[in-house]
Amino acid sequence: MSDALRIGIAGLGTVGAGLVRLLTENDDLIAARCGRRIEIAGVSARDRNKDRGIWPGRFDWFEDPRELAASGRIDVFVELIGGVGIAAEAVERALQSGKHVVTANKALIAARGAGLAAEAEKWNLALNFEAAAAGGIPIVKALREGLAGNVVSRVGGILNGTCNYILSQMEETGRSFADVLAEAQALGYAEADPTLDVGGGDTAHKLAILASLAFGTVPDMDGVYCQGIERISPVDIGFAREFGYRIKLLGIATMTARGLEARVHPAMIQLGTALADVMGVLNGVVTESSAAGSSVFEGRGAGAGPTASAVAADLIDIARGLRVPAFGVPSNLLRKAERAPLGEREGTFYMRFDVLDRPGVLATIASSLADKGVSIESMIQRGRAPDEKVAIVIITHEARESSVIGAIKAVEAAGAVVEPPCMIRMERL
Repeated sequence: MSDALRIGIAGLGTVGAGLVRLLTENDDLIAARCGRRIEIAGVSARDRNKDRGIWPGRFDWFEDPRELAASGRIDVFVELIGGVGIAAEAVERALQSGKHVVTANKALIAARGAGLAAEAEKWNLALNFEAAAAGGIPIVKALREGLAGNVVSRVGGILNGTCNYILSQMEETGRSFADVLAEAQALGYAEADPTLDVGGGDTAHKLAILASLAFGTVPDMDGVYCQGIERISPVDIGFAREFGYRIKLLGIATMTARGLEARVHPAMIQLGTALADVMGVLNGVVTESSAAGSSVFEGRGAGAGPTASAVAADLIDIARGLRVPAFGVPSNLLRKAERAPLGEREGTFYMRFDVLDRPGVLATIASSLADKGVSIESMIQRGRAPDEKVAIVIITHEARESSVIGAIKAVEAAGAVVEPPCMIRMERL
């Protein structure tokens, strides 16, 4: 058996502690599968005395992760700190010191991935980040290797388990977003500050990475349109169900003739389809490619076990001697994609207008839509009490997004609504 692969782990939170347990418990299995042992040679974390359910005292301790990254005692630096500040400094130090890097840091790869990939290639080192997108689902390897012979036209799906749990519970119980969010925080599914999750930012980081892998482009966080789930109400979830749909927070990247269209937002998807049936904290990803067609991946997108599993897979590749460009192509071939204007996108839309049930209101809405070239496919009006709020719900035929938004603004300008209208895109995935 070859010499052991010596690793240093920076960050001993949920994922870091889970990785220590996984590597310890499956030591013999991993050694048999990759022909050498993977040994933890050093660790770094903020609090040396914190009880993590592991015994870090048996490893060399480094107060500063950057010192661990440059240590001659390790072959691979595993970055599980998060964020872009000190994590970026440590990863750069590791590469410059001749260490392979494995990271679960989606923010770092989305913001600095292309530059780090170039640095890794300069020294013939691995930069692996399977755990940075969709946790235990091997979607990075699928895009980078499994679909390498395909032209990928679209990648997207449910990339945040917190949002999926909240929307699933809202549908099952009829409770409000705020109530279910509080429950998710109590259960540990949502952070004390949930903004990154429920605002769509977490999904946007992951989508930027997947788009880069799918299309050979430089990760472009600024080019991702981002809308969260804060305004989704049980009313909209109920109407979606009535029309045969379910609301999910989706991240979707499509290469169009106009450029790369990357967007994160709530969407209605038809009941009975693969992604509609992904419930709770699970993630689901769909790829569309030239030879393989449509492929669906489902699994746990976060947590100690799934994320540690993805990190371990990256380490095993390095132990086996496998080297693949970080984004599937050499970094000098990554191109900066043109951004497709979202307003030119065409699709179908759900709209809800809360109005007072007075003569002429429906005619105002219909004429505003007609003036912008938006055709109505289905409509529901509930409530028949004068001077009380009622909902008019419309599903459109295929329409340009800018036209739909223009029509909604026209309805508001006419004073026909008593609350801001709700618009949700409808997707086929």
